[in-house]
Amino acid sequence: MAFSNRFSPVIKERLEARLRFLYGAQQAPALTRKLLAKLQAFRPITPAPVNQRWDEKDSVLITYGDSLRQANEKPLQTLHRFLRENLSGVIDCVHILPYFPYSSDDGFAVIDYSRVNPELGTWEDIEAIARDFKLMTDLVINHVSSQHRWFQNFLKDLEPGRDYFIEADPDSDLSMVVRPRTHPVLTCFETIRGPKWVWTTFSADQIDVNFQNPKVLFEFLDILFLYINKGSQKIRLDAIAYLWKKIGTPCIHLPETHEVVKLLHDVVDQVAPATILITETNVPHRENISYFGNGDEAHVVYQFPLPPLVLHALYHADARRLTEWAKQLEPPPAGCTFLNFLACHDGIGLRPLEGLVPQEEINALAQAMKSYGGLVSMRANPDGSESPYELNITWFSAMQGTCHGLDAFAVQRFLCSHAIMLALQGIPATYMPSLFATPNDTEGVEKTGAPRAINRHKWSYDELIMLFKNPKTPQAQVFKGLTRLLSLRREQAAFHPDSPQTILDLGPGVFALKRQSHDGCQTILALHNLQPTPNSVLLPEGPWHSLLDTQQLTSQILLQPYQIAWLEHRPLSN
Repeated sequence: MAFSNRFSPVIKERLEARLRFLYGAQQAPALTRKLLAKLQAFRPITPAPVNQRWDEKDSVLITYGDSLRQANEKPLQTLHRFLRENLSGVIDCVHILPYFPYSSDDGFAVIDYSRVNPELGTWEDIEAIARDFKLMTDLVINHVSSQHRWFQNFLKDLEPGRDYFIEADPDSDLSMVVRPRTHPVLTCFETIRGPKWVWTTFSADQIDVNFQNPKVLFEFLDILFLYINKGSQKIRLDAIAYLWKKIGTPCIHLPETHEVVKLLHDVVDQVAPATILITETNVPHRENISYFGNGDEAHVVYQFPLPPLVLHALYHADARRLTEWAKQLEPPPAGCTFLNFLACHDGIGLRPLEGLVPQEEINALAQAMKSYGGLVSMRANPDGSESPYELNITWFSAMQGTCHGLDAFAVQRFLCSHAIMLALQGIPATYMPSLFATPNDTEGVEKTGAPRAINRHKWSYDELIMLFKNPKTPQAQVFKGLTRLLSLRREQAAFHPDSPQTILDLGPGVFALKRQSHDGCQTILALHNLQPTPNSVLLPEGPWHSLLDTQQLTSQILLQPYQIAWLEHRPLSN
């Protein structure tokens, strides 16, 4: 089969080498021809221009399709209206969590990747949002719903699907497998061939697909191309770390998993080069950043240590562990960056604290969040014990106090935490419930039995707008304060995701950093008081102009409890 010069010999050789690594020398030539034919046939409907992948205007809003509800209106339409009316010029991209038909896990057990959940809306609603905002979509690549057609075919020994899943002997030694959950890794299903034990990393309703079968890879390439043609510029690879399984290994971060990410990187670079791949790997920092590869895997990696470290710093009113971590943080490879976030649809992961914070401090933080009405999810360890895996609590509820007890600084502490996230090198991402100062949804937990439901509240549109109109409500205060910071940030060249940062050690009370624009024309000194008492800070040689008020400063600033100061210095013109 002949191909046009659209793909260089170097690209063809690279793709074949990746397929050879994954599937062996015998299958690689035929698979390469099949892949090149697929790439040759694909034409993005609305190809996005590729100038630079991101700049200081980039920020992400994370939301479920139905985080906002309005009577007699599809939730995606309500979401779009809210975005247009309240967040135009504030956020750049919206990450709509899985908006497909699903059977459990609030969307992450996908029944049909090709349809929009009719309870949310239609593909037309998705495409309308994508015309006004950049769109980020989940590729739930590790598993499918037990109701998915492929798995139903597996049960009946039919194609496609009969060989898409991982069968294993229940007596196999799986003690090395790294577990993000406490339930057994295998689940038994009755099939036409008799009982079969299949791999289920996350739940009995989420059946892991078998990427050792190349047909599975090609199925997901078709899904990826569909999402790109529906307007998605950012693709989040959900639970990617667990993709490839080999009994006798930890079944996490295997070389084959990294090779699949590299292959996806090569594919989007060839057919839709504006597309950004984002890996979701809630693991310790070194393992997490391994998904940058040498700049040839993910374009963006979640900054997973950031949420628990910021929470730890504010709970203890002590910036030292946060400062120490940030000082040793290496910049990403060229063409890559971090996604900085504090809250998301999941809980606050604790595994990223391993090696950064002593276990007794992690345990104490977990107990404190319980006292704020939160929950703690556990994971199974290889020795049979359990340890805290994530905190299930809304970010606003987590800001209610410190190790000294509850206080009246929740809103100020909350905004301070987000200012840290916004100032750090990378692209910031804000979770919709955080934007609304959402408290713990204990009713949601009771209704669903799912600990993560505590942080997945669905707001009535009318109720929310009424709360915004009362300036004394936390919702009004947080929304006003956070949208102000987001709007201000996008106008500062020094906050370009690639602009270098320098972490300053100003003692336990203040987290401080400098950012400088690439052209050297703007330097921002970002100061964050992490304590409920004032802190005086000596400033580097100025003058300094406050971006948040009209202050002109030269040598010193007195930060009030949880005060944020973004100070700008521009070189004097000749």
